[in-house]
This record gives sequence, structure tokens and C-alpha cells, in this order.
Amino acid sequence: MRHIAYSEAGQAMPAQTVALENEAFEAIDGTKVYWLGNASILINSRGTILLIDPILDSFDMPLLIDMSVDSKTIPKVDALLISHIDNDHLSFETLENCKNVTKSYHAPAHVADVMIDQGFEAIEHAVGSSFTVGDIKITTTPTRHNWQNEMEKYKYREWKEEEYVGFWIETLDGTIWLPSDSQLLPEHLEMPQADMILFDFSDNDWHITYEGAIKEANTYPNSDLLCIHWGSIDAPTWNTFNGDPNDLVKDVINPNRVHALNVGEALDLVKK
Repeated sequence: MRHIAYSEAGQAMPAQTVALENEAFEAIDGTKVYWLGNASILINSRGTILLIDPILDSFDMPLLIDMSVDSKTIPKVDALLISHIDNDHLSFETLENCKNVTKSYHAPAHVADVMIDQGFEAIEHAVGSSFTVGDIKITTTPTRHNWQNEMEKYKYREWKEEEYVGFWIETLDGTIWLPSDSQLLPEHLEMPQADMILFDFSDNDWHITYEGAIKEANTYPNSDLLCIHWGSIDAPTWNTFNGDPNDLVKDVINPNRVHALNVGEALDLVKK
């Protein structure tokens, strides 16, 4: 796959970082989905800008990538979506740096409260609820990723399943589904077929597992698979971050729909 390189430790990583220019935020005729590294996503749907789980500053683990955009230079965000509280999905420094240009914040239970405490007026959304941003309809989808309950360090509270969500995004140009970090749930195999899946294929028990990822991918054999949660964090022995998109090509139906982008690169949303 042309956009994949390998680190000295053998970890799959994007070949390069492409600088994100201001035109990525301007009005366009269709919908483009940009991968900003790890699980960070920018969607431009006819000029409406969604920023999902942006980690653009001071990440607390060593990286394999450079950032494609300085968070202080982002010109507009119509809605900033946070799927859950993990530090590879929620950066308050990034949120602060683009606060003056962000119109709204959306997050699940508990996460919204934490964001409000930090000065960001987040709107809380229950699992299965819907909201609109311009012409876009967004519905939260169920996940299971409350791994903190297994760790003594985090047992100062109960981490509830509904504090972690995915997003089903309906645009004028098609549908995008972010299952988010999650164990594979029966509901994940009963969705309508999305035109694009923001695809975590981490072989980790609190993620989908590789076997689960193949099952999910082949349940929706025509969905474009934009690979996320890979090649960004220098962790060759940590299966949460070290998936290889070349493996997917061998195992999924219609392998030409597997897209491993460079950081800062976009994939056009196409109705199937």
C-alpha cells in the first residue's frame, strides 16, 4: 500500500505528513474526510466543519508522525465531537487553542461535565440520541470501552458504558460511521451500510480485536474503510496502536476499499 512505511522497530506508519491548508476549511461541493493522525478526524461537508477527537498538541506518548496543522491556526469549527475521555481522544490544550473559532461541543455523559468544568460548554448526548449541525445529522451509537473499571488506579468512580459513544453521521453526500474505540457489540453488526467507516482495527481486547474488525468490515462489504488508530504512536509492542493496514488488504472482502492515508490527507465521501 503506497502510503505505508515502517519504523525501525517494524511498526506500520504513514509515509508522510501532508500540511493541512486553509482551503480544507472552505466551502466545497461534496464531503471530504481528513485523517489527522491516530483517531483525529476532520470532516468538511460542503463547508460545514466537524472536528472529531482532535489530538494536535502535547501528546503524552512518543509519536511516529508530525501534526498536519497547528491547532492555533484552525480557522473554523462548526462542531467539535468527543467520543470519550481517553487522553488519545481528548486534548484540552487542542480545545483551548481553537476555542475562539469553535461554535459547539458535543460529548457523552461525564465527558461533557468534565469539559464544562474546564470551560467548554459541551452539550451532553445520550447513546442513541441525534442532533444536527447545519445540514448534517449526527446520531450517537453504542460502544463498550470502559476499561478503567479493571484498573485499580481508576477505581475512584464507576466508569459507565454510556460515557463512551460512536457517531453515525448523515451528510448530503452519504453516511459516515465512527464506531469508535469499542469491543465488538451485536449492534455493530446490525447497522445500515455506511458509505464510509472510520475504521479502528486494533487487535486489543478493549478495542474491536483484529478478528472482530474483519467481521465488522465484511458485514458491510461495500463501505470504504478509512483506517484510524494506527501508525501514529511509537508503541511497537502495544497492540492498541500498532495495527498494519496491509493485513486488512489480505482479509477483507473488496480489499480496494481499505484506505491508509497519509496524515493530513483526505478521502472523498462517495455514496454506494
